[in-house]
Amino acid sequence: MSPASKRLGPYSVHPGVAQVQKWIAELPQKTGRSLNEWMAFTKESGPPTEKERREWLKKEHKLGSNSAMWIAERLEGKGTEEDSPEAYLKTAAEWVEAQYSGPRAALRPLYEHLLKLGFSLGKDVKACPCKTMVPFYRNHVFAQIKPSTNTRIDLGFALGNMKTPKRLIDTGGHEKKDRITRRIEIRSKADIDDEVERWLKKAYEMDE
Repeated sequence: MSPASKRLGPYSVHPGVAQVQKWIAELPQKTGRSLNEWMAFTKESGPPTEKERREWLKKEHKLGSNSAMWIAERLEGKGTEEDSPEAYLKTAAEWVEAQYSGPRAALRPLYEHLLKLGFSLGKDVKACPCKTMVPFYRNHVFAQIKPSTNTRIDLGFALGNMKTPKRLIDTGGHEKKDRITRRIEIRSKADIDDEVERWLKKAYEMDE
């Protein structure tokens, strides 16, 4: 089973995990050191802070921005959820629990409803949680569920720069070259209406 096809409950492995695994595998050949060797070397010989280590790895050792960032993050105990599909899926479920805990717990039924709606679009739909949101993937991100306040979820859509009704709020994403360019505010189950379903389906269909 490939990493991208692994699932835990409703969630699938984020495409970024395969990228990180590939980087870890290729690091010794490309740089002469494995990830663990780079971490030990940086800890012993590099500066003390994450930011300084990133710059040191780029400037003194000519590593790319991603390599420098990932090595420096791991020395702070960050980023390990991307090292394997199993680690990601475990952390992904924890992220969702955290997103809908405390004062945002009341939003959880709305989230579950939107998640089910997204999956109903097709068998190729994947939900790959991030720390603050849950994106839907087909070939790319086509929508995302984000608890933006204690009383509101923003359902975002990848709709390019197409003209949309006033209810779909411009996120500024087109200008910033982000995938998500429109959002609809969801505060109650009544807000998840036919119009929401139509635009979610439209975003799905645009990602063929």
